[in-house]
Amino acid sequence: MARLADYFVVVGYDLDNRVEGEGQGRILQRFPEKEWEDSPFPQGVELFCQPSGWQLVPERQPASFFVAVLTDINSERHYCACFTFWEGLDNPQLKKTEAGDADEADEEPAVVQPAKVFAPKSLVVVSQLDYTEAFRNCLGLIYTVHVDSLSTPLETVIGNLLTCVIPIAGGSQIDESPVCSLDKVPQSPACDWLLACLQPGPEEREDSLRTITLGAGDRQVIQTPINESLPVSGSSVALLFRQLGIVNVLYLFCAALTEHKILFLSSSYQRLTDACRGLLAIMFPLKYSFTYVPILPGKLLEVLSTPTPFIIGVNSFFRSETQELLDVIIADLDGGTVTIPECVHISLLPEPLLQQTQTALSMVLDPELEFADQAFPPQSIQSSALKIQDKEIRAVFLWLFARLFQGYRWCLHIIRIHPEPVIRFHKAAFLGQRSLTEDDFLMKVLDGMAFAGFVSERGPPYRATDLFDDLVANQVERIRQEETCPHKVMNHVKELAEQLFKNENPYPAVAMHKVQRPSENSQNTCQGQTAFPVLDEVAVQLFIDHAVAKLKNAPPVVKAELKSLVPSGPPLGDIVDRNGIVMANSARRLEVVRNCITYIFDNKMLEAKKLMPAVLRALKGRTARICLTQELNQHVLQNRAVLDDQQFDYIVRMLNCTLQDCSHMDEHGIAAALLPLVTAFCRKLGAGITQFAYSCVQEHMVWTNMQFWEAMFYSDVQNHIKALYMETDDGALQNNSQDQQAESNREISALDLAAEQNRLWPTLSKEMQMERVQKEESTVFSQAIHYANRMSYLLLPLDTSKNRLLRSTGLGDVESVSNSYVTNSIAGSMAESYDTESGFEDAESSDVANSVVRFINRFVDKVCNESGVTNEHLKALHAMIPDIVQMHIETLDAVHRESKRLPPIQKPKLLRPTLLPGEELVMDGMRVHLVHDGREEATGLMGGPPLLPAEGAIFLTTYRLIFKGTPSDALVGEQIVTRSFPVASLTKEKRISVTLSMDQFVQEGLQLRSCTFQLMKIAFDEEVASDLAESFRKHLHKLRFPQHVQGTFAFTVGQSGKLVLEPKTKDKNQSLKTLSKNLVKNAKRTISRQYVSRKKESLTTWENRSSLQSELDEDEISVSEEVDQSTLTLSSTIRSSDRQTMSNVVERACCRDYQRLGLGTLSSSLTRSKNEPFRISTANRMYTVCRSYPGLLIIPQNIPDSTIHRICRCYRQNRFPVVCWRHSRTKSVLLRSAGLHAKGVVSFFKSPNTQTAVPSQADSTSLEQEKYLQAIISSMPSYSETTGRNTLSGFTSTHMNTSDSSDKLRQPKIGDLMKQVLGNKEDVPGTFSRGGKFGSIRGSSRLSAFNPDIGTRLAGKESPQPNGGPNDPLFLRQQKAYLYIIGDKAQLKGGKQDSFQQWEVIPIEVCDVRQVKNSFKKLMKACVPSSPTSEPNKGFLRLLEESEWMTLLHRVLQVSVLVVELLDTGSSVMVSLEDGWDVTTQVVSLVQLLSDPYYRTFDGFRLLVEKEWLSFGHRFSHRGAQTLASQSSGFTPVFLQFLDCVHQIHLQFPMEFEFSQYYLKFLAYHYMSNRFRTFLLDSDYDRIELGVLYEEKSDRKNPQVCKSVWDYIDRLYKKAPVFYNYMFSPEDDEVLRPYTFVSNLKVWDFYLEETLSEGPPYDWELRSRHERLAEETAEKADAGAPKSQRRIVWPCYDDLSRAMPDAITKLLQDLQSLEAELGQTSEKWKDTWDKIKTTQRTETKLESKPSFSSSLLMSSNLSHQRRSQGVCLQDSGVGSSIKLGLDCEASATSTPVSGRPSTSTLYSQFQSTESENRSFEGILYKRGALLKPWRPRWFVLDKTKHQLRYYDSRQDKECKGMIDLGGVESVTVGTPTMGAPKNVEEKAFFDVKTDKRMYNFCAQDSSNAQLWMDSIQSCLSDA
Repeated sequence: MARLADYFVVVGYDLDNRVEGEGQGRILQRFPEKEWEDSPFPQGVELFCQPSGWQLVPERQPASFFVAVLTDINSERHYCACFTFWEGLDNPQLKKTEAGDADEADEEPAVVQPAKVFAPKSLVVVSQLDYTEAFRNCLGLIYTVHVDSLSTPLETVIGNLLTCVIPIAGGSQIDESPVCSLDKVPQSPACDWLLACLQPGPEEREDSLRTITLGAGDRQVIQTPINESLPVSGSSVALLFRQLGIVNVLYLFCAALTEHKILFLSSSYQRLTDACRGLLAIMFPLKYSFTYVPILPGKLLEVLSTPTPFIIGVNSFFRSETQELLDVIIADLDGGTVTIPECVHISLLPEPLLQQTQTALSMVLDPELEFADQAFPPQSIQSSALKIQDKEIRAVFLWLFARLFQGYRWCLHIIRIHPEPVIRFHKAAFLGQRSLTEDDFLMKVLDGMAFAGFVSERGPPYRATDLFDDLVANQVERIRQEETCPHKVMNHVKELAEQLFKNENPYPAVAMHKVQRPSENSQNTCQGQTAFPVLDEVAVQLFIDHAVAKLKNAPPVVKAELKSLVPSGPPLGDIVDRNGIVMANSARRLEVVRNCITYIFDNKMLEAKKLMPAVLRALKGRTARICLTQELNQHVLQNRAVLDDQQFDYIVRMLNCTLQDCSHMDEHGIAAALLPLVTAFCRKLGAGITQFAYSCVQEHMVWTNMQFWEAMFYSDVQNHIKALYMETDDGALQNNSQDQQAESNREISALDLAAEQNRLWPTLSKEMQMERVQKEESTVFSQAIHYANRMSYLLLPLDTSKNRLLRSTGLGDVESVSNSYVTNSIAGSMAESYDTESGFEDAESSDVANSVVRFINRFVDKVCNESGVTNEHLKALHAMIPDIVQMHIETLDAVHRESKRLPPIQKPKLLRPTLLPGEELVMDGMRVHLVHDGREEATGLMGGPPLLPAEGAIFLTTYRLIFKGTPSDALVGEQIVTRSFPVASLTKEKRISVTLSMDQFVQEGLQLRSCTFQLMKIAFDEEVASDLAESFRKHLHKLRFPQHVQGTFAFTVGQSGKLVLEPKTKDKNQSLKTLSKNLVKNAKRTISRQYVSRKKESLTTWENRSSLQSELDEDEISVSEEVDQSTLTLSSTIRSSDRQTMSNVVERACCRDYQRLGLGTLSSSLTRSKNEPFRISTANRMYTVCRSYPGLLIIPQNIPDSTIHRICRCYRQNRFPVVCWRHSRTKSVLLRSAGLHAKGVVSFFKSPNTQTAVPSQADSTSLEQEKYLQAIISSMPSYSETTGRNTLSGFTSTHMNTSDSSDKLRQPKIGDLMKQVLGNKEDVPGTFSRGGKFGSIRGSSRLSAFNPDIGTRLAGKESPQPNGGPNDPLFLRQQKAYLYIIGDKAQLKGGKQDSFQQWEVIPIEVCDVRQVKNSFKKLMKACVPSSPTSEPNKGFLRLLEESEWMTLLHRVLQVSVLVVELLDTGSSVMVSLEDGWDVTTQVVSLVQLLSDPYYRTFDGFRLLVEKEWLSFGHRFSHRGAQTLASQSSGFTPVFLQFLDCVHQIHLQFPMEFEFSQYYLKFLAYHYMSNRFRTFLLDSDYDRIELGVLYEEKSDRKNPQVCKSVWDYIDRLYKKAPVFYNYMFSPEDDEVLRPYTFVSNLKVWDFYLEETLSEGPPYDWELRSRHERLAEETAEKADAGAPKSQRRIVWPCYDDLSRAMPDAITKLLQDLQSLEAELGQTSEKWKDTWDKIKTTQRTETKLESKPSFSSSLLMSSNLSHQRRSQGVCLQDSGVGSSIKLGLDCEASATSTPVSGRPSTSTLYSQFQSTESENRSFEGILYKRGALLKPWRPRWFVLDKTKHQLRYYDSRQDKECKGMIDLGGVESVTVGTPTMGAPKNVEEKAFFDVKTDKRMYNFCAQDSSNAQLWMDSIQSCLSDA
């Protein structure tokens, strides 16, 4: 029984107490004043009466009613029904103003205050029951009594209300007479009623339908629900769906279940309460256990920022204050919207449940929808009444929960029955059996608080049941059959709805309410209404006391217990797997598993070995894993658990494989089934030492998952408790000799047993009860001890020094242990490792012990507290655990020792790698597994054999890191897998944990990434001790980053005994500084000795003084006499001892090249060199001017060396501009330098004598700079020509169009723009717009818009060419500067530009080295990913694009092509970027390669690299991070980027290079390998200092060891044609203009190739040894066996170039082998090749028509069209680009594509090496296409190819077009047409008609025309 109302409260406006201008409410009266013991009075009722705040209003508001819900500290909900009306009172504001002073009155706002205002007053009923309508009626009645002044006293009504008692459940409640009235003493009938209602009989209810009354002539029926566990919803659920719609409510439903925050907004308070009630109702059978406040007062809005989930309602008035809540789902009931913030992810119901639920809901809410499209819809389709619809919706959700939770009772573990049932839910098993482990929604629901409440409430097996229990137990089958048929579902829903409705309205007929409402006039008349009176407290209290006294005297109520056994429903196994998720496990697979196990136990090991791979594959399936556990269990039961070594090994492998695919949850119970087995299977290791299987299967996540252990523990406890009661029952039953009953009892489940025990419990004696409680408690306690043991078995590693657990995730949360180097090295080190002190090891093992003890303690605490173990027992357990662990550690130590002595079981033999001469092993092979990475080729996934994972050993040598082994897959076992890379190329090493699929689980691994695009993921075998792995890492680091460059392999090669050289301090070179001092001293001695006797005529100029002084600053020697250093010659300045060195300098690459280019000579007589524009300066011979430059430099003839000393300071690193190449035709020069200093002036290099009266240093320096640039310009022949600047030799006047060469016509030039870029003092406001094509580009005021596309823009087109080809360079020929300076946009400040615009700056954006470094890292990850990925965003092409490597290549190539264009048009270019040693070097080298064919030969390329990269100081050591010092800077492959650019050009011009692509790859590999000294050190200065610059030729001590990569290449080149390009067929002086757009670039296959058969194919000694070995093994093979000629080539395994050589290589090889067979001395391949080529040429000349195939093979050469791809035709106005490649049938000339390829088209693809066959040539005027003028062209008639070709001029090498004579129909005399040349006789015109069009020609005169016609005719007749 329960009180209808606990308290009645009157709350009014508090006139005296206003806080900050806001009104307050206060409780005026409360009844009863004394709190009930069972229901304390809730605080804060006055806040909830007016949730929007207490305010006075000028007009009376209508009375309002709503129910607020308050929750007390015990989580009990109190329903506060608030009835609010408004009472008039005099305005307190007016009184204030009258009372106050006049001043204060002025301050008041000028609002007219009304005389009368209205204050709210609330009547509140507080109850624990939720009867909204009853409360509305009762409070309305009280108000009516007050307003209408009815005769009944208010005290009587309130007293009756407070004493009304009703049953909580079980039908309606009846009473007629008032319990009490004021004028009568309470009568006995009231007491009788009380008693009657305490024990209502059904028949009594039926006869006496009486109602309750409050004694004011009212009657009411209160219907209490039949079953109190079902919520009462009225029509709130239906209203909620109407307001928000189906999808929105489903979102809210899922959000509430997955514990999100939900906020309702509405302007109606009652609607907020209803919506919250509705949401809770559809969550049944789950109960919401978080904050629940349907109406939240405005003053408490900060509650919304609580971190816990909630369901709260707030008035829309406060909407704005809810806007900034980031994680709250807001449902606006009035607007019908649900807003889900971005950061909130709501897990929705799993499909198909979601869809089916939506369908069912729409059928309930919108039944018309189904028939909306029917032609004859049924007559009456109406949705049910709101109350019925409400129940139907709830029925749908009940049906949904029945499906979600079906079979949940089979996953309940009962761990205690007495004194109270303790029940736990096995979540993993439930999800596993439902196959919903991946389902986010169900996971969250099962983890939630609501479900925990559900289990504790519904878990007990003996209790009252309700509708849900029935549904989930008895109707599962029906739900399953009907779920796909919506109409059957609807019928079921309607049945459920009926039951729900009946529960809420047991007597729908008895709905008579008679409650008076206030009369109309009383509501309207606001005047004269009296205030609500103060009630008589004594009278009301009297009523309450009487009722309490009566209840006390009444006999106690015994409520009939309706408990029963809760049915479990069908077990889960029957329900699931109908979708066929049986993992396609055929019986055959299970058969294989069974057979294999049988073979193992029968010791048929060979059979077992064959089946093993199939078994391991089958074990991916769940049923096979279950089958395995059952089979093994059979053998344990048969006492066959002691195995021999090999059996043990196989069983462990199978166990590992089974466990490996189990998730850490173990949802299928497989780990649980294996747990008893791993503690059973064992092998004998020695005397009394046994190793159990658990020591080999510890590496799985599941063992560190606390929930797994709990579930296991509870399941075992349940079994033991069941056994406990089965025994006692059996004993009792056997006494009664009822065996059949005993049989049936054995089948019952633990829950049924518990229910039976619970039923019997009250009948047992106290002693019996105590005994049972103790028995259960000791059962749990003994299990806890057992589990402490089991956990220590699986958590303590066999080798306790390997603290795996500390690092693994499971125990990580005991204390946060990061997976850092520190932890790992400490955990993994042993006593003899590097950083261990004595006693460290003990601390180590105890560390393992501690973490395990802590883990077990946490487990024990949790399970014992939950299962009610006594405190004494718990303490005893805690004392035991450390001993258990320690004892186990001792046992394990013995096992570990013994297991190390075991012979390893049939592991593959370790293969030894072949080493290079001079390469030595640092660490011998350690057994490892090579695991596959993200490249799929080797795994067999893309077809081909699964080469990886492989098992073998890793070797560390002084040069390489080598893995050699065999594939784990037995089918590919005979192959050898080798993967290696040079130690010097290691870029990243990180520790990893590796899972091996096939074999035992191997924990520790390393991932090693190399910049040679190789990745090794290795896992150490268990036989490798952790300290050995650690020492391997340390050695690797030492080798990778030696102290000094002398420690690298290139230096230590062949020096055995020393692992890594420390830099010794020798007398010769103590350090860099002393060496430079010695150099300088020598220089000074020489100078002073030679010039003492000479007199000096001129005074010392300031420039000379300062430059020499700076040179001598290191030793304070002042030289009195100085000389003009420009007069010194090389031989005269150097002592004889130094001459040897200098002659070496002369031999260096630079000098040879300078002489070839005619840039200066080194002769002692200077007369001849004076008239040359440039000279070789020796100013830097001692490396005093610039350490990173070569000793000899090319500078303008008239610049003295003294000037150089000053100029160099303006440039970064002193790298001033020097000439490095000269164009043979235009004589323009290419210069290189670093960028200018950031300040542009060298104010910080103050000279000691700045005081003297000389111009300020800044001015003089920039003057010097200007002089220097001017000297360069004046050295150009085009400048010295008097005719003008623009006529370059090699261009005919036709190019110049209208451009006159006089200066007057030149527009303001780029010089002005340079002023703007550099921001000089005379800064020009505004800009010059310039004429010509440049105006559009350079219009911006500060060139801010410049970008790297300057190359295409300079070429004068607004839009770049579609295919990225360089544009028409014509404008450059029209108006150009003499010198273009390519500078970094960011650095172009401070250089003073030339007032006559003789030079111009082109600012470009430079990619800095950081960009290159990051881009390269990303490129490596794209080409060699560390793990396979299926994400679309992580595909190869996407990663390649993100790396931006191709974009960087594009930039470099683009700038280079621009420079080539400028040089080709006669302007000189100075590349002045960054420090002058990265991008500058790339650009300068590429420009020379593109412009000068010499550099495309072997000698030329070597010379180019030696000159530009080595001599000019590219910092190879620094950029390659080759030593410890440069380790932090990281690997930046600037040179590799250059080689990639060369590779891109090579691809586009395959006939222009003498060397092959392999040559570039070879250089790229050895640039990173440190095998040779070539690419070590940062400059010539460093090389001289270490004495390696000139040793390469002289060193003959060890001919095996090559120190220079060039020598090595030469040796190889003589032996075999590996580096030679057979297509090499260069054109004379060909300038290459490659396409540079990213779309034209290809990924270099160097980045993607791999050769697993022998490792990288760049160390040739290894290759030849491999070949010999292969031949020997082939010979050894059984000769009798038939040999197959077929050979399979695997792309990632074989070296394709060797396996499938090209035809020429193959022929040369065959030739050699034939010669060897015949015993002839084999000729060198190059001689053979040259011989064949020359014979081929002579044949070609002899034949009139050379055979197509021979010319194809021998002298293939792309046609002219293809060569001129970059330059567009001058006569076609549009620059049409020309197709690249062999397949271009039509050129972009006037010849259209023919239907069939004509002979000349075939010829045009391949042309003989003789540049032309010119039968007849001369100038003809040709008329252009339609509307085009006549133009003079140089025509060439080629009889061999039957072509008439034309060129711009006689010198021009680029064919502008050709006419195919094969298609000529007639040659006739023509007539002059419009625009023909004047003053030419008519007979000079002739026409050639082809099948395509008519050509009109004009010769110089008629005879010439006749000659041409005859020649063409004769050519035709020849054809």
